[in-house]
Amino acid sequence: MRKFRHRAFSLVEVLVALTIFALSAIILGGTYVNVLNSYAIAGRTARTSEDLAFARSLVVTQPDSTKLEDGGEFEGASGRHVKWSAVITPTATADLFTVVFTCEISDPAQPQPDKTVQTFTLLRPTWSIDPAARSQLKQDARNRINEIQGKTAGTGASAGTGSGGLARRPKS
Repeated sequence: MRKFRHRAFSLVEVLVALTIFALSAIILGGTYVNVLNSYAIAGRTARTSEDLAFARSLVVTQPDSTKLEDGGEFEGASGRHVKWSAVITPTATADLFTVVFTCEISDPAQPQPDKTVQTFTLLRPTWSIDPAARSQLKQDARNRINEIQGKTAGTGASAGTGSGGLARRPKS
């Protein structure tokens, strides 16, 4: 009768295989945790963006600038508290204003509130308070345009010329 010798894995081979399996499990576990953290951050960022967009829309749609400078606050999604303020500065152009918008979103699950500061420019005729200052800004703009076009300031268009400095034909 023939004897069959049963061949098995040696102890070293088993230990190497277990080590490779353990390292693979650690790497895959770490990757999984990173993916979960990324999803949590993306969700928190989306909620913050929604609250920020809503607060910014309040600023853009408000016709009264004095109410804006008082700021405001509201309860956002998921129980977050949103507090915003706006500093409005007139520019050298009539009805054009620079707005420094500050929004602070407090999330009960976060130790620190998210604070965002944005600066943008808005064309808002309803924010012009002094009609004389508005008229002066408009006249200054006309004068600058006339100087750029080579015309004398305050006199309007040169005689016999229309838009662009081209002479008009007399109607027959």
